[in-house]
Amino acid sequence: MTEQRTLAYWQQLATTIEIEGRAFIGGSYVDARSQETFDCISPIDSRLLSKVASCDSADADNAVANAREAFNSGSWSQMAPANRKRILIRFADLILEHQHELAILETLDMGKPISDSLTVDISGAANSIRWNGEAIDKVYDELAPTAPDQIGMVTREPVGVVAAIVPWNFPLLMACWKLGPALATGNSVVLKPSEKSPLTALRIAQLALDAGIPSGVLNVVPGFGHTIGKALALHNEVDSLVFTGSTRTAKQLMIYAGESNMKRVWLEAGGKSPNIVFADAPDLRAAASAAASAICFNQGEVCTAGSRLLVEESIREEFILMVAEEMSHWKPGNPLDPDTNVGAVVDQTQLNTVLEYIESGKEAGAELRMGGDQLHKDSGGFYVAPTIFNGVSNEMRIAREEIFGPVLSCIGFDSAEQAIQIANDTDYGLAAAVWTADLSKAHRTAKALRAGSVWVNQYDGGDMTAPFGGFKQSGNGRDKSLHAFDKYTELKATWIAI
Repeated sequence: MTEQRTLAYWQQLATTIEIEGRAFIGGSYVDARSQETFDCISPIDSRLLSKVASCDSADADNAVANAREAFNSGSWSQMAPANRKRILIRFADLILEHQHELAILETLDMGKPISDSLTVDISGAANSIRWNGEAIDKVYDELAPTAPDQIGMVTREPVGVVAAIVPWNFPLLMACWKLGPALATGNSVVLKPSEKSPLTALRIAQLALDAGIPSGVLNVVPGFGHTIGKALALHNEVDSLVFTGSTRTAKQLMIYAGESNMKRVWLEAGGKSPNIVFADAPDLRAAASAAASAICFNQGEVCTAGSRLLVEESIREEFILMVAEEMSHWKPGNPLDPDTNVGAVVDQTQLNTVLEYIESGKEAGAELRMGGDQLHKDSGGFYVAPTIFNGVSNEMRIAREEIFGPVLSCIGFDSAEQAIQIANDTDYGLAAAVWTADLSKAHRTAKALRAGSVWVNQYDGGDMTAPFGGFKQSGNGRDKSLHAFDKYTELKATWIAI
């Protein structure tokens, strides 16, 4: 169980917590071989949190060599699944034992509300490690249907050394969505957290070692995409590359994989998710509340954010008023206050990006109905008012490009067919939602939507039992569920004559 504390408690913890900024390679914290560092700045108030190791190709070589040695030794890769399970469950327990430390690191590092860090990110990260650990000794191999003088076996083996590159918006949660299945299936991992939010990944590396994961099996190399990220993607001793982040970066990683050793590449990229509200939705107030949450939660820095709100014309004005009322309860404030539900965007660059998109919406002729401003400028932090645009056409930039901020684009439609056409008119295909009391309409619309997740009469449903990933330029492969094991294993066919 997570435990909430007061603002004073979190402020005190923020001033006393020890922050580790070194890389973690081969079971120890080490400086980058170049001795280079970068500043880790809090988006809450722009204060310096730590100097963090700026890893490059030399550190990639070091981390991958340690991961390969650990894999080849069999200390983890050949361990009985039941024993890996036991250690991963201990790892999950340690994450929860250190939940306040990890939550404050997450909030200081990327600006999300402390209540979300504690109850969503840290608990979700532990759950991913535990769930995959619990599952691994319950996954069976196969026997092929053969002639009596043959035995055909289909077995799964760990792929080897996995490089995992994760984003800044859910730093620990996204890392553990990768680490859970990668470690459970016996791989060694080199984890590259975003340079915008590396602190929790660096901390849990020691917790993994304390839990009993052998040295070299989990390595963490902070740094920039164009240095350590590129080096891992091009590395000939990396067998699989898993990534969550922007579509632009995902495309470049595919090129690097092809230029090197044809490593397996699994990508979860961007989204511009449609949230479709029909006039016959069973509860318009609930739909409005969900629409507000879908764009304001985590400051809108969510790949599945419901950033395109498609509303049937007959209720559009009424519904937008409802959404505006619901969004008025989402108020950016001090992320260390447990009552805050909208924090700071991650850095000055992202703040500028969000504000630039807001200006582009105005220039394109969209009607600004709410927000649109930078807030709390005197704090030194990066805060944006939740924003609603009405009268948006699907050709505008604010409707086509991923903003990663609390900016909602409202688009009208007259029929289910038009709603589906607008919803699918995007390069992305990560998620979508449908609100209707008509069961047949719900099924027909959900089936027609080109998205990896479709939610009906809710937004952002699902848990660890359901796969998560996208269609089209939202990527390939799936996180969560037993399907995630496909990314971290090779299938071997063994044919035996009797």
